Amino acid sequence: MRQHGGVELTSSDALALRMRSLLLEPTSAATPVATRSVAEVVAWFGAMQAQDYASGLWSLGARLPSMTRTQVEDALERREALRTWPMRGTIHLVPAADARWMVEVLGERALTQASRRRAHLGLDESTAERAVEVLGDALAGGARLTRAQCLDALTGAGIPATGQRGYHLLWFASQRGVVCIAPNRGSEQTFARLDEWVEHSHHPDREEALATIACRYVRSHGPATRRDFIGWTGLTAADADAALAAAADTVTTVAVDGHAMLVAADALAARPVPMLDGVLVLPGFDEYLLGYKDRSLMVDPEHAQAIVPGGNGVFQATVVRAGRVIGTWKRSSTATRTVVTVLPLVPLRSRDLREVEAAFERYAHFVHTPVQVRWP
Repeated sequence: MRQHGGVELTSSDALALRMRSLLLEPTSAATPVATRSVAEVVAWFGAMQAQDYASGLWSLGARLPSMTRTQVEDALERREALRTWPMRGTIHLVPAADARWMVEVLGERALTQASRRRAHLGLDESTAERAVEVLGDALAGGARLTRAQCLDALTGAGIPATGQRGYHLLWFASQRGVVCIAPNRGSEQTFARLDEWVEHSHHPDREEALATIACRYVRSHGPATRRDFIGWTGLTAADADAALAAAADTVTTVAVDGHAMLVAADALAARPVPMLDGVLVLPGFDEYLLGYKDRSLMVDPEHAQAIVPGGNGVFQATVVRAGRVIGTWKRSSTATRTVVTVLPLVPLRSRDLREVEAAFERYAHFVHTPVQVRWP
């Protein structure tokens, strides 16, 4: 990793470059990667936060303006990407062929620490290992089971799956490379055997895997800090440094208001970054915020409480103007209509209100129902 010719960026320039990296700049169709498919978007990021199913779908929809939710779900049925727990014990969308090695490399620490969690849940090691076998057998032959059916299989084998035990055992089976999360059936989460759901998996060695993780994170989130990268991956500091060193040909550093930040080596050679404008409506669990430890480029500190009430890790959906959060929103839906309530965090003029309402037209296209915007 090298200093890129002493390049210095203002915070405004860095934010504009970051929005391009996140595939959220106003002219997203002209971003440096072809964002025409779910597979391409997920591969660009490497992993996209998706513990909330609807939020994960809209994270893709926000970057694929021509697609509807049905089309995104169809792409997931085609296995253009899948959901699993690659890092930090949190569900992400990842490229299907990379799911196995990502779980092995990024889930290493969580797997090592899991015995303490099992002790707390009253599960011993032999029970956990047997649960992996039971789930693998239940899903064999192309079976696709709902979460409730998976828990029934465990219970039928005499394995306690009540409370948080069942969730932990499904997670553990994914960390062992046996289970992955298949697309929902209606509102129900489903599971499949990873080796049957994904016919061809990539198998990089550890150095290549770490380099790939670093490259993908920086190109999709940069400018970002080393601390951001460590927080996103859940790697140890030593492994994070090894990853950045392995990706030295693709990652470089710039100074942002005097602070060192990571960018893709070719990002600065791309076409000029345009001035940020326009309004976006994003899900709460989106890489726009979840991808960073330091969110000061996008969020005023005084608004942090409104975005993550009580600091409980549950992020509100956001309204973003020129790369900065200006409000939050909540939705309620029926089969024929979606109502969103917008809570501004800054004063908005009549023109601003119209721009926010216009931004929800794209969301209406995605969910394929009319959207009514309400103001407090």
